[in-house]
Amino acid sequence: MFSNFKTVSTSKEQLKRFSCASCGKTFSKQGNLTRHKIIHTKPKPKHFTCRRCKISFPTPEERRLHSKEHSGKKEFHCEQCGKVFFNSSKLKVHLKTHGEKPYKCPHCEKSFNHGSHLKKHVRVHTNERPYQCSECGKTFTDSSCLKSHQSIHSGEKPYQCKHCDKRFRQTSKHQRIHTGEKPYHCSVCGKSFSKVDTLQKHKRIHTGERPFKCSQCDKTFARSGVMKVHQRVHTGEKPYSCSICGERFAYLGSFQTHQNKHAKEQTAPESSTLHVLVGQ
Repeated sequence: MFSNFKTVSTSKEQLKRFSCASCGKTFSKQGNLTRHKIIHTKPKPKHFTCRRCKISFPTPEERRLHSKEHSGKKEFHCEQCGKVFFNSSKLKVHLKTHGEKPYKCPHCEKSFNHGSHLKKHVRVHTNERPYQCSECGKTFTDSSCLKSHQSIHSGEKPYQCKHCDKRFRQTSKHQRIHTGEKPYHCSVCGKSFSKVDTLQKHKRIHTGERPFKCSQCDKTFARSGVMKVHQRVHTGEKPYSCSICGERFAYLGSFQTHQNKHAKEQTAPESSTLHVLVGQ
């Protein structure tokens, strides 16, 4: 009985005539061997796993670069547009998008790779605002600003914050109020900002650039808002009106100082009355 069992067992081993060249394992059918070979041709598993999101990487260096995305530390900055990147290779790829800049501004040192970009930039100096809102007449330097403004009249606010109920007319960096993220860093002093345009304005402190020129005189300014306030010297505009006496003011500081005087006048009689009552 046992002799017959051994004979059958040996015959089964003899049927396994298809052998794997990689590991030596044998199979009775060619199809089984073919399916088995896939084990050896599959890529090796990735062993370096991120502790926070469990994504795996083939090398520890790739995992290290990936981990920066969680920390929010963006170390490499483009000097042309202020964008920041997690590693130098991504920055190098990005720099190619700027390329040669043959279009130079006649008013400042900035250069551009497209004539249309230069044309748009020059309006900063000339104060040209060719795009006008058909609803209120307000003018803008470019069409994107006009489009954003027009949503004020329609009341449309399609973008909602993930952290609160606030809605916005356009994509906003508002969420950084909740996260505290400030990904834009000044390469000179290291100060961080939540918006790239705020960084660009800050850089003028170091460069001394004053691209906004008053159309009425030779004074120049680092910020357009400061220039607009200055122009009230020439226009005589006084947008701040006192609700108590009707006096008007050109500057917010003067208006606030004036209101404080009214506040003191209103509280003075109350103080004297209280003094009399206490004396009685």
